[in-house]
Order: sequence, then C-alpha cells, then structure tokens
Amino acid sequence: MAALQLLGIEQLFYVVAPCHTPPQAHTPPRPTADSRLNQVRIIGGQHRGRRLTFPDLPGLRPTGDRIRETLFNWLQPLLPGARCLDLFAGSGALGLEAASRGAGEVLLLDQSPQVVQQLQGHIAGLGLNQAKAVQADALGWLQAAPPKCAFDIVFIDPPFGAGLLQPCCQQLASSGLLAENARVYLETDVVESLPFFSREWQILREKRSGQVAYYLLACP
Repeated sequence: MAALQLLGIEQLFYVVAPCHTPPQAHTPPRPTADSRLNQVRIIGGQHRGRRLTFPDLPGLRPTGDRIRETLFNWLQPLLPGARCLDLFAGSGALGLEAASRGAGEVLLLDQSPQVVQQLQGHIAGLGLNQAKAVQADALGWLQAAPPKCAFDIVFIDPPFGAGLLQPCCQQLASSGLLAENARVYLETDVVESLPFFSREWQILREKRSGQVAYYLLACP
C-alpha cells in the first residue's frame, strides 16, 4: 500500500489496469441491399447484356427477363422499324428493349421526373436516337395526343393494383393512336381481372409467370 502511494496518478492507472485492450478498429457494416436489385438488363439486340439502373420508387417493377424474352419472341417479326409506345416506362425494360431490337421509334412515358431523367440518360448513353422519354401522365397523354401519331406496338404495364389498365385500354381504343394491325401488350397481377376492351381486339397470346399474367392482343 505504501508503495502504491509513492506512484503518480498515471503510474497508478497503469498498475491498476495493466491489461487494458485498445478498442478494435470499426468495420463498416456490410450493405443489406444488393445494388443489382435496381438494375435491369437488356436481353437482346444491339445492346444485349447492358445493365441499366433505375430509381427505387414505389410501384416501379421491371418486367422480368423471362417474360421479356417470351414477349419479344412474339413481337420479333413485327419489331424492325415499328413505332412503339411505352405508357408506363419505369425502368425502361420494355421500351429500351424494343429500341435495342430495332424498333424505328420508341416513345417512353412516365409521370416521375426522376424516372424520366434516368431514362434520358440511358437513351443518350446508348445512342438510341430513335427513342424519346417524356414526363407525362399516361391517361392524360392518351386524351390529349393527336390521332396522327399511330403506333404499331403499345406496352401497357401500370403499377399493380392501381386500377389503370381498364381506363388505359378504353382510352387507347378510342384515341385513334393505333395503326392498322397494331399489337397491344398488357401485364397485370394474376389476381386482377383482364380489363374489358374493344370487341375488335383479339387475344393472340397469354401466359403466366409467378404472380404475373401477360397478354398480347391484336387490334385490327
């Protein structure tokens, strides 16, 4: 005890706690989200294999690779030089895929400025001069678009459960925007009923993949 009293404060601390271990270096936590979840891959055509990022927004759900492979196999004979309209462009999985595979003109619509900005960057980066991304509400655009813009292929893939498939089909049927023998692609949740559409529209193909139901219609 007498020996301890002769020691200074710093020496006392050293004697009392000689086994003190310095704190371990901080290791940053590993990311919990895989960045690849916000990417979509072009699966065919000139830009096959290119991965494109898209914003993480509610309702933004890219069409899966397997579904797109089936869809574009259906469309391939009609696609070269076709005028295409993507009403709910989102990630660009459908519209940019069509452009990569030889579509003559592709108009991509989305109401989100963030989405449109991203799409415009992809279009410029890929050199897809035939493609254009525009910020617009799909239904409002269909109501205002001049009939002289006739499209050969229209993609309608709205957010699931939003109730937009039916009004979009009705408005498109009466808009004069469909070219002769046009094709319309519909994608929906399997629990949703297929919308009523013009009697002249005919279902050419239909399939299911997991929770997704998708259809290709002919519009003479």
